Amino acid sequence: MNWQEISGNWVLIPPHPVGIVHFLGGAFVAAAPQVTYRWLLEQVAKQGYIVVATPFVNTLDHSAIAQSVLQSFDRTISELKYRSLLRQQYLPIYGLGHSMGCKLHLLAGSLFSVERSGNILISFNNYAARDAIPFVQQLNPAFAVEFTPSPLETNNIVQERYNVRRNLLIKFSNDTLDQSAALTQLLQKRFPNMVTAQTLNGTHTTPLGQDVNWQSGTTFTPFDAMGQWFKQEIYRDLNQLKKAIVFWLNPLKSL
Repeated sequence: MNWQEISGNWVLIPPHPVGIVHFLGGAFVAAAPQVTYRWLLEQVAKQGYIVVATPFVNTLDHSAIAQSVLQSFDRTISELKYRSLLRQQYLPIYGLGHSMGCKLHLLAGSLFSVERSGNILISFNNYAARDAIPFVQQLNPAFAVEFTPSPLETNNIVQERYNVRRNLLIKFSNDTLDQSAALTQLLQKRFPNMVTAQTLNGTHTTPLGQDVNWQSGTTFTPFDAMGQWFKQEIYRDLNQLKKAIVFWLNPLKSL
């Protein structure tokens, strides 16, 4: 599989697709998801899922971004069908988001008409602009700068209007930015027995990790040993994340 740019999105198409995953990344790394999240997304595609990764640039209007990425995704799906790259009459569609990408999936599933078989929300955070963007208050001290919707408004919108019933929330053991606990409670009240929460080893940036291609020389040296150890440490958390995602997407498929 090779990455293809189709209607503004980066797409991976496996030989025999079993589903579609719409990916949205974090605020400051979402402009090139095929690079920043390459390893994780390619692992999902290897399990038979078409991956559509939508780039976006963060602004204060998160509702507008949610609408824009949703429209971009729909255009790409239409283009895939037009090119006969997507021939199945129906494939389940799942949302996959990291950090701010979670908020966008939540807003899309609340404010707009979307059909999703489920959403996977990794390292959700819903901070105010002054906490999420360094020095934001210095941009114009005369008035308060805030995201639209605000954190409180976002919670209220999700509580009242979010319509994606099946959800997996993943947080990492060493992630001080994560706010998944409050979201888990909110979603479990809205959809009892349909929300799964997991805590994995890692940090907020674990989904951005890449497999390190360390190749030892003809003679195995202490540097090679260090390289192999470093690779194992990085790969352990990444692989654990991949397994959690793949198992939730298809619990019946052997890992």
